[in-house]
Amino acid sequence: MSQTELPESTSPSESSPAMASTTPAPYVVEDCGPNLQLFSDGTVIRFEDYNILPPPVLPPALSTVQWKDVVYDAGRGLKLRVYRPPAATVAGEKLPVLVYFHGGGYVIGSFEMDNFHACCLRLAHELPAFVLSADYRLAPEHRLPAAHDDAATAMSWVRGQAVASGGAADPWLAESADFGRVFVSGDSAGAGIVHHVALRLGSGQIAVDPARVAGCALLFPYFGGEERTRSEAEYPPGPFLTLPFSDQGWRLALPRGATRDHPLANPFGPESPAMDGVALPPLLVVVAQLDLLRDRDVDYAARLRAMGKQVEMVEFEGQHHGFFAVEPLGDAGSELVRVVRRFVYGHGGDAAASK
Repeated sequence: MSQTELPESTSPSESSPAMASTTPAPYVVEDCGPNLQLFSDGTVIRFEDYNILPPPVLPPALSTVQWKDVVYDAGRGLKLRVYRPPAATVAGEKLPVLVYFHGGGYVIGSFEMDNFHACCLRLAHELPAFVLSADYRLAPEHRLPAAHDDAATAMSWVRGQAVASGGAADPWLAESADFGRVFVSGDSAGAGIVHHVALRLGSGQIAVDPARVAGCALLFPYFGGEERTRSEAEYPPGPFLTLPFSDQGWRLALPRGATRDHPLANPFGPESPAMDGVALPPLLVVVAQLDLLRDRDVDYAARLRAMGKQVEMVEFEGQHHGFFAVEPLGDAGSELVRVVRRFVYGHGGDAAASK
């Protein structure tokens, strides 16, 4: 458990004795169950064990994937986990690079969580590809766009690896990574991060040359908006996402005073930048049929396709939000890996599909 005071808050210990006698004791203003609590004085108590999902039992085949943690932002102590496919797969062949951002509503989560770890093991083994699973700063201690800025830094690290030589280069990547085939992916809030990475790439705010981002895969992206969609209003809550939890995530993650129509939440809000002229990479949007956010995700893909963007949408019937992380080794997860593999290796096309 960790306790943090937000920078703009005044610590009770800094108050004068006179103030202390009249200031009420801090009280909880946002309670995220077993994850964190935000108090009225700005203090955040964070319960650091996020492994709330049933841990997967990994098959022996995944033990052939090697992994290690490296620092990509020393100033902030941010790391990413590098996954290397089995040696027999890597030998003599350059493989794509998949940069991955975990979910958690921008509020919880880590690349170290058992289930996110299992997802990345599968992607590395079965695509196959080098997977770089990046951590980022979490809200409410670090409200948006902190996570998006960290993603930009992670992409700069990838660019640095593409030009690195000698001791500055990671030996795994230098030997076998194809930086001409970099893909960016993530689930839930991580998919929201991917959207903003794509925007920054397309508008020239992020430069990765000589690396090349060949596509972005958004898995059940976490978007928001003030007006309720039909799926938000009518669908039953999923096992790990309810409408109150979604709303709470935005209250904690967005800049103070912002509504869910803020551009950081709603790609098509009243103040969101137009994307017609932005050169987005090819996109894969994975949608879960029973997801509260299903209609937002479908609308996102449809609007971009109407602008002439290359967008493939795949909807998984009978699945809830975050099903890949919830059951990384389930049948739906296996099909999702196949869908991502087809996209990464150039056979995804731009036609809608249904699974």
